[in-house]
Amino acid sequence: MNVWERFRLDGRRALITGGSRGLGRAMAQALAEAGADLVLVGRDEPSLVKAVHELNPLGRRVDSLCADLTTGEEAEHLCRQVLAQHGPIDILVNNVGGRRENLATEAMPLETWRRLIDLNLTSAYVCTRMLGEPMLQRGWGRIINIASICGQIATRNIHGRHYETAKAALVGFTRAVAADWAPRGVTVNAIAPGGFLTDANRRWFQERPEFQHEIEHLIPMGRLGEPDELGPLAVYLASPASAYMTGALLVIDGGYTLW
Repeated sequence: MNVWERFRLDGRRALITGGSRGLGRAMAQALAEAGADLVLVGRDEPSLVKAVHELNPLGRRVDSLCADLTTGEEAEHLCRQVLAQHGPIDILVNNVGGRRENLATEAMPLETWRRLIDLNLTSAYVCTRMLGEPMLQRGWGRIINIASICGQIATRNIHGRHYETAKAALVGFTRAVAADWAPRGVTVNAIAPGGFLTDANRRWFQERPEFQHEIEHLIPMGRLGEPDELGPLAVYLASPASAYMTGALLVIDGGYTLW
């Protein structure tokens, strides 16, 4: 097998939570271009329909499921549906998440904290547990957890530290499960993205252009990332090329965390 063939994903099926928009959509595109069939999960049906329509010309099978993974019970329901209708899943990308609330820690209700921890952490735990078990039985699988540089640093001028807490915990979860599953053929790795120009961020920066300039000033490369720059890293972690890598946290942030 030559080096290019090691990145091929033909015959594999990848499930991406939060896969219809943003970084999830970019990773879905890259995985499909590498040969994988897809199952996209998202909470917005029109976005899912649009993503499936855009990805179909690549010639891969693309299925979608509408689900809001803000509770562990909802994540369990999704996984049961996936296993019954769309298995086997060879590659799991736990991408769903987000800050969603910008409340100061001292002002955040317990209910809000729990909901956001479930979204950013518990959903990944449930999907890893339920979709990873069949991978262990088959002796092959790839799990990619989308963490954040916010799991390593406290983001400036943003309130509500549920996001930093959940992403740091997701990295710890990644390493612990990777150690447990390494002898059984399933790798578990994490990606920590920095700032990317997703559609949502572009809209936000249109309202606050000074904030975009402030962030870019803190990045050694002097710019935010484009979503499609994340795709090749996801392909690497999903492919045979990364067979000897597990428990890793790969930072892709233009150098933001270097300073």
